[in-house]
Amino acid sequence: MIPVQSQNIFSEIEKQKNEITQVLMELIRVPAISPENGGEGELRKAEKLMQVLKPLGFDKIEHYDAEDERVPSRKRPNIVAYYYGEDVTERLWIITHLDVVPPGEKSLWTVTKPFEPIIQEGRIYGRGSEDNGQSMIASISAVKTLKKLGIKPKRTIVLAFVADEEQGSTYGIQHLIKQGLFKKDDLIVVPDSGNENGSFIEIAEKSGLWFRIRTIGKQTHASRPNKGLNAHRIGMEYASALDKMLHEKYSLKNDYFDPPESTFEPTKKEKNVDAVNIIPGEDIVHFDCRVLPSYNLEEILNDVHRLSEKFERKTGAQIKIEVLHKGVAPKPTDANSKVVLMLKEAIKKVRGIESKVGGIGGGTCAAFFRKIEVPAVVWSTIDEMAHQPNEYAKIENIVNDAKVFAHLAIS
Repeated sequence: MIPVQSQNIFSEIEKQKNEITQVLMELIRVPAISPENGGEGELRKAEKLMQVLKPLGFDKIEHYDAEDERVPSRKRPNIVAYYYGEDVTERLWIITHLDVVPPGEKSLWTVTKPFEPIIQEGRIYGRGSEDNGQSMIASISAVKTLKKLGIKPKRTIVLAFVADEEQGSTYGIQHLIKQGLFKKDDLIVVPDSGNENGSFIEIAEKSGLWFRIRTIGKQTHASRPNKGLNAHRIGMEYASALDKMLHEKYSLKNDYFDPPESTFEPTKKEKNVDAVNIIPGEDIVHFDCRVLPSYNLEEILNDVHRLSEKFERKTGAQIKIEVLHKGVAPKPTDANSKVVLMLKEAIKKVRGIESKVGGIGGGTCAAFFRKIEVPAVVWSTIDEMAHQPNEYAKIENIVNDAKVFAHLAIS
């Protein structure tokens, strides 16, 4: 049976449904795209968020901006808001990110434009709605509810809204860690992955490797290919051969992870020439690799270079490999750590379901905590629409996740 206090909390969160919806839509309207992807960063969205946070009466709100000369404001904002608990020494952190990925091919957005959110059938559509606006609003709703009802949490609850998660977190959570904000016994929840019914708790991630392949040939007129060296053809052949080699050599499966195998995906393709009758002298493609922890990233990179050298000898082109991101998977969070057990109990009490733990291929802020031996869990209730056209967040999921966050604060 759910205690009366919890029933009151849950009822109050339900009453906020319309307000929750409107606030999320306001935030979606403000793009927060990294400079790597042609954006101006997160400042405007952070300013909009502060308009939401200030009236709520947090005990303390701090700003930890990271310097970044690539954006007009020259800073990447990180906001940390505290609501003190009965035990001020124990802290529950809920960490969400301000930045979003670019819309992608806009013609694929058939429900609405990426930054013009709408509601249809209980879903809020727009870029950043699920990733990570849904959990951002759920965490705020949980604290707002406790404050409104005059309920002091058992432990201090800290909401962190960070920059740069989509591009490696250098200006976000890594910046906050360098400030010495976190303690070994902090309880870290990163609601940035999950499943449809909220039964999956992520405690492990794969290693991540991103690299850029630049193939250099010789540009010429398309009618005289013998006068040039087609970098596009060679680049495609190399990328195809690399894709095949990596999947065949690193093919082990581990059912602890979803998906269970390492993934090696050619993704971004950069523009080469402006006209169809020009043979390109340069071609650029990117790979995104999510690798099981049992494999060594240096060994994979050595294979990438060996194959590129083979293609250089065969074709006469130059193939240059630039590593954009390399993150070795840290040791998983202990399945019996306090934050895992607390979250399991909260899910059972609020949802009435048993949860399971496991690993994912995606990368989240939780990995940086595991590297400094601070236990962290990743959890939310999502349909996994992140980075897709027609991204949406279910209003029901926002409300139900807010209930779980509130229960974590008072349990």
